[in-house]
Amino acid sequence: MIRYSLLFIGWFLTTDVVGQKIHAHNDYAQPLPFTAAYEQRADFIEADVWLQNGKLVVAHDKPEVIAPTLDSLYLTPITKLFSQYTDKVSQDRDYTFSLMIDVKDVAIEVLPKLTALLQERLPCFNRSANPKAVQVIISGNRPKIDTFLDYPLLFQFDGRPSEVYDDETLKRVALISDSFQSYSRWDGQGDMPDVDRDKLKRVIKRAHSDNKPIRFWGAPDTPNAWKQLKKLGVDIISTDKVAEAMHAMR
Repeated sequence: MIRYSLLFIGWFLTTDVVGQKIHAHNDYAQPLPFTAAYEQRADFIEADVWLQNGKLVVAHDKPEVIAPTLDSLYLTPITKLFSQYTDKVSQDRDYTFSLMIDVKDVAIEVLPKLTALLQERLPCFNRSANPKAVQVIISGNRPKIDTFLDYPLLFQFDGRPSEVYDDETLKRVALISDSFQSYSRWDGQGDMPDVDRDKLKRVIKRAHSDNKPIRFWGAPDTPNAWKQLKKLGVDIISTDKVAEAMHAMR
């Protein structure tokens, strides 16, 4: 009886508390980029990245004026935290996060520059050597699937339900992401239509069959929507309202 009780407790912790993640969508557009999401213990923090005058910069659209660099907004603050807390990102020894780089420019031009920046800070971004390192995930304009393995282990990639991966490439896929609008036009009010719910369940099941978490971009960003998505089995809630989502979901 004790054994089954412990199994139930372990299942509960894995599926309800540990399994639910928060993704800080377009974090750089917030009043306090990185800082606010970090203080709320977001699990994923997203930055849209362009190449401008040889530097990686952060902006939603192709910048026409000088934009803040990825280094100044994210990499340097992260490095300072690792220095402050000695090989981890927080005094909370259980906390780390993934930095999602949404590549808006040409991937084969962006990724070598990103590699060079990360290699200057390996203890902070090499999770294979330091379990508390920040995991960098490449999203947006990703390189071709058959080249994923050519990139350093510093990178994992954002997968898609429509893509097929061999076993080795699948190991480099951190999560599966897709547009919510491909499955539903629900506005987040009331209950999600059953037909839309069934579509989402199928794609969620497929991701989980590969042991990958799943998120949807463009979903209604409301407490009601977050909770319904969680009930469906969505592992990662993408939101512009990190503090509110953290409060509602945890």
